[in-house]
This record gives sequence, structure tokens and C-alpha cells, in this order.
Amino acid sequence: MKKEIVRNRRQRKKLYLDEFAILGFEFSCKINLETDGDYEHFFDTFADIINQRNLFVGIDGDDNTIKGFVTSRDRYGSATEDDIKTVQEALTTQKAISEVTVGKLVDAFYNT
Repeated sequence: MKKEIVRNRRQRKKLYLDEFAILGFEFSCKINLETDGDYEHFFDTFADIINQRNLFVGIDGDDNTIKGFVTSRDRYGSATEDDIKTVQEALTTQKAISEVTVGKLVDAFYNT
């Protein structure tokens, strides 16, 4: 029998647990941008959407793909289902973007 760990409010806050959990989501897509101007336009547009929604995104990728994780910019804020829809729409409406995959909300700290 496993003993349950009981933590007080301060400990839960420091560990981002329970009511202090931060949610975010992953996304990935294929890109086919031909010029530096295309890259600038895409990333400027995407950054505007991220900033308007007060989100933070970490992006990784190469010449053909982009992978990222999105969460709230607020310290104890979380991304929402509406944020998922907005990011997915922003990616799918770009003509040079294909194979868009957007995940569900997961715990940003304890996603295994």
C-alpha cells in the first residue's frame, strides 16, 4: 500500500501542483517557406497572435518542420481550449504550412 503524500498550500504552489498546475499544449507542422521574407511574415504574424493572447511559446525545428509548446505568459496561468483553437487556426490558414498537429492541454511541468 502506497502512502499518499500530503502537501500544504505553499508546497503545492512551489511545485506547481493541484490548483497551481500550469497547462499548455504541443503543436507541430511542416513548413514550405521559400524566401527570407516568407519566414519573416510567418513568424511576425504568429508572434502577433501569441502576444495578443498573452501566451508563451517555445519553438524548435529545422528547415522543414516546426515543433513547439504553448502556455500562458502569466506565472500561474494556463493555456485554454480557446488558445488551442486560435493557434491551430493561425497555422492552418497559412498557405505555406501543412500537416498541422495540435495536442490537448497537458501539465507543463509534469507531462510524461
